[in-house]
Amino acid sequence: MNIEYFRNYCILKPGTTEDFPFDESTLAFKVMGKLYALTNISNERFTVNLKCDPEYALELRELYEDVIPGYHMNKKHWNTVHFEGSIETKLLCELIDHSYELVIKGLKKSDREFLKQLESE
Repeated sequence: MNIEYFRNYCILKPGTTEDFPFDESTLAFKVMGKLYALTNISNERFTVNLKCDPEYALELRELYEDVIPGYHMNKKHWNTVHFEGSIETKLLCELIDHSYELVIKGLKKSDREFLKQLESE
């Protein structure tokens, strides 16, 4: 998956915004202000940090060499995934979805209800 596909996939998710909160090269995707995907657009290797259930994170790291503990993140809850490696696009999309859904689960009830309204429009 290339960065354009990744960006388009993320930005279409309800409540998603994108910005550069840390510097001019670190692109962040947030839902209702909470981070779910992070990438450095100036790196030669296209990797993305994604939130992940801790047990699933360990499983993915064992199964795929292109999944490692989250770089500069809480390694229990985040993975860094090489997006131009051997992992199929379908699974990469599932990992983005998983990260997005984990963040939604942690939102306030009013924010989750607002997202449901966005989805139905």
